[in-house]
Amino acid sequence: MDAPKVSAVEAARGIWRERYEGARVIFLGGSVLRGEATPASDLDLVVVYESLPNAYRESFVYGGWPVEAFVNDAGSLEVFFERDRLRGVPALMGMVWEGLEVPEPGEFSEALKRRARELLDAGPPPWDEGELTLRRYRLTDWVDDVRFPRSPEELVATGAWLYQDAAEFYFRARGMWSAHSKTIPRRLRATDAAFAERFVRAFEALFADKRPGPAIALVEELLAPFGGLLFEGFRKEATKGDE
Repeated sequence: MDAPKVSAVEAARGIWRERYEGARVIFLGGSVLRGEATPASDLDLVVVYESLPNAYRESFVYGGWPVEAFVNDAGSLEVFFERDRLRGVPALMGMVWEGLEVPEPGEFSEALKRRARELLDAGPPPWDEGELTLRRYRLTDWVDDVRFPRSPEELVATGAWLYQDAAEFYFRARGMWSAHSKTIPRRLRATDAAFAERFVRAFEALFADKRPGPAIALVEELLAPFGGLLFEGFRKEATKGDE
């Protein structure tokens, strides 16, 4: 792919004119806007119309930039905000709140930003006792598997699940917004730099050195205030949708 020929803001303005004519606003967000871009970074756009038959997501290249666009109207944006809220990862609302408005700020975009900020400040729904119990059980299962792996390959595969679930437990058990994949280290460092360092080092030992001990100790520490590892006595009733 060719190097970008225009700035991120110029690209967003051109995309608004040439591809999304009639859109009320585009929010330009992501690592490029934060000054954290890599050579592979794309432009993250939330495109909002007054009204659309249906929301959609698409990817394309413009001005040398790879672009990911989330195309909505105000109603579908609210639906996706709610989905993000329930899963505890404020991806779309964060993009709207932090995003640069193209072509310019206005009452429509400012109302969307206020709504995103309102939801961000309220935080995700708290985990109930049943969810906490299920998450303790799931982490225990991963810990058992990395404690006695059949092979280095299985250790790494299980460790990948443990990494995501342990981070999610850290955030959600404390009533905080969670993170996923590459955003986990950044979010941990912004929350608790000392814990983030221990988390990163523990999983480096697991992935690079095939030593699961530090990751196991970290998870045991995470679970201790909530009753610790859980296997015996766990029970989850099936619902009609599970049958």
